[in-house]
Amino acid sequence: MTSQAPTPAYRRLSVEERRSQLLEAALSLFAHRAPEEVSLDDVAEAAGVSRPLVYRYFPGGKQQLYEAALMSAADELRDCFDEPEEGPLLPRLTRAVERYLDFVGRHDAGFSALLQGGSVVETSRTTAIVDGVRRAAAEHILRHLGVAEPGPRLWMTIRMWITAVEAASLIWLDEDKQPPLEELRDWLVEQFVAVLTVTARRDAQTDTLVQALAADL
Repeated sequence: MTSQAPTPAYRRLSVEERRSQLLEAALSLFAHRAPEEVSLDDVAEAAGVSRPLVYRYFPGGKQQLYEAALMSAADELRDCFDEPEEGPLLPRLTRAVERYLDFVGRHDAGFSALLQGGSVVETSRTTAIVDGVRRAAAEHILRHLGVAEPGPRLWMTIRMWITAVEAASLIWLDEDKQPPLEELRDWLVEQFVAVLTVTARRDAQTDTLVQALAADL
């Protein structure tokens, strides 16, 4: 009589676990194919479940699933800029940028899907989700700068830098994550100081901030 290895016990996923599984599968697909080319059948196959199960969790179909996937990635990216307001500004910003790039490196599918939406699924809601990440990052930076009411030049400068960080991150992924994360991190922080310095020539509010930052350099 031969002994048989015990069959692993089946564990039913909780609602939250199943939802996370479906979102992860969707993010991976949306990152590598245009969203309009991804069907619910594709998501079901990637997650190893049936199409009706996907509909059970996302009765609104692919649009609802896409928006939920974007929101999941957006929430994580917002958290990257959540840094304690202690110590010099530039080290704080450096840590935030490092977390941001670490997220990009570990979740390139989610990051790409967040920023590279397709025309068929892009709506005012998906645009608002992406823009919400940018605004949250800008507001975090302003809070660390101690600025409650930024003038138009300072606000535009910070938003432009955040856009540059996004573009650099996508290029970094395309270039097999070169240069190394630490080098890209320091380069982006240096660019932040550089664009503020340029704006300071035209804006008194920014000039005051640049003078305060000089102590960190």
